[in-house]
Amino acid sequence: MTQAVRVRFAPSPTGPLHIGGLRTALYNYLFAKKHGGDFILRIEDTDQNRFVPGAEEYIIEALKWCNIPFDEGPGTENKKGPYKQSERKELYKNAVHSLIEKGRAYYAFDASESLEKHRVYHEEKGKTFIYNWHNRLKLENSLSLSKEEVKIRIENGDRYVIRFLMVEDGTIENFINSTDLIRGNIRVDLNLLDDKILFKSDGLPTYHLANVVDDHLMEISHVIRGEEWLPSLALHHQLYRAFGWTPPQFAHLPLLLKPTGKGKLSKRDGDKLGFPVFPLNWKDPETGKVSPGYKEAGYIPEGVVNFLALLGWNPGTEQEIMQLDELIELFSIEQVHKSGARFNPEKNKWFNQQHLQQIHESVLETQLIKDALSNDIVVLPQEAQKVVGLIKERASLLTELWGLAAYFFKDPEEYNPKAVHKQWKEETPEILSKFCAFLNTASLSEASGFQTEFKTWISEESLSFGQIMAPLRLCLVGELSGADLFEIICFLGRDIVTSRIQKALEKL
Repeated sequence: MTQAVRVRFAPSPTGPLHIGGLRTALYNYLFAKKHGGDFILRIEDTDQNRFVPGAEEYIIEALKWCNIPFDEGPGTENKKGPYKQSERKELYKNAVHSLIEKGRAYYAFDASESLEKHRVYHEEKGKTFIYNWHNRLKLENSLSLSKEEVKIRIENGDRYVIRFLMVEDGTIENFINSTDLIRGNIRVDLNLLDDKILFKSDGLPTYHLANVVDDHLMEISHVIRGEEWLPSLALHHQLYRAFGWTPPQFAHLPLLLKPTGKGKLSKRDGDKLGFPVFPLNWKDPETGKVSPGYKEAGYIPEGVVNFLALLGWNPGTEQEIMQLDELIELFSIEQVHKSGARFNPEKNKWFNQQHLQQIHESVLETQLIKDALSNDIVVLPQEAQKVVGLIKERASLLTELWGLAAYFFKDPEEYNPKAVHKQWKEETPEILSKFCAFLNTASLSEASGFQTEFKTWISEESLSFGQIMAPLRLCLVGELSGADLFEIICFLGRDIVTSRIQKALEKL
């Protein structure tokens, strides 16, 4: 690519960052870094009616947690800023007035009641009302009114919007061919499009104008966004043409679909099926209700990013587990799928489990120590190191660590009744008492050595593994699951093992 690659992620601060938006940011980041370019964060905050306090900070924190930092954005020093649309109002005013001077935009004074009457009239005739070439001269705008009347209305403070003049009339074919890096050539009949509002009556630009102006002034080379903006592609190309600017290349990403594969993934799906759809916990500033996030649910950014990257793209190989640098190296926008990607919560958790096994164990040890403290238990670093090595393969989430490790640090409070019914036999108390006697003389310095002694003992006692192993695990863990039993015994030590056996004998 000869042109410097510059891409942008442009969310609106209307609430928490959805996982679909996070994937859009990720694809922009991967593309930029693959080509040695810049990743820009731009906050689209011109819709003040939908602005939510704290949302902008949330977006920045979410990107930071996912390890996909922006090169330019709020808080950075760069000549292409400012990076909040609310701070760029004069740029939009100048741009829209240049379109008016060129005859590609016009003032429209139509009251909402008047437009509603036109819509109803068209619906009664089985038609759809479109504000464009076929009726604009019948409506109240600067094309149908005299220059003097337009001037008077503006000076009197009449409310107006500024609309884009899509095409002059419908007497000739007006097709535009746009190329999408994912979907190929897209052909649109401009005669069927309406004259979109570029400037609202509140003096703020619409998405269409602001984005085109910002992308041009920020020298964006590639616009990578969700497919919901695909219907706007023809309008944006026409705006670039009207300004006399070269448009960037466009790529429209497929939707993230519900786990059923039917419809767009929503927060309601996550609430219903019990998985997060936001990167971090989000507390609604009005209701105080907290929506769960991936971080607090025990996911790690490496797993989330890997899973998201493969929702709609793959490198053309069987490889699934990849670190961020590998994703950057392999990513290709042309290999992004056209069809929607079904969100699979279990696959999401599987990716996290795989990455948990690869991250430095100090991360897991710190988490275990923190979780133990929240349960009023002090775990020493060397203890955490030992236990993490024994349980981490069973963990899919960070939040599962304490549940998998708790029996190393506190006695079981109850015993699985089904396991007790099946494994606790009439001879079990006598066998466990004999085991306690054996334990008094056994060496517990290492699990492998103790296991050898144990095998010799059960052979001498003419016992089977089944007679002793399951009841012993029940005494120490309370369940039939857990880490290697010999490792558990050596970690707990002779006194605690004996004590737990005695408690179980008394209770069971």
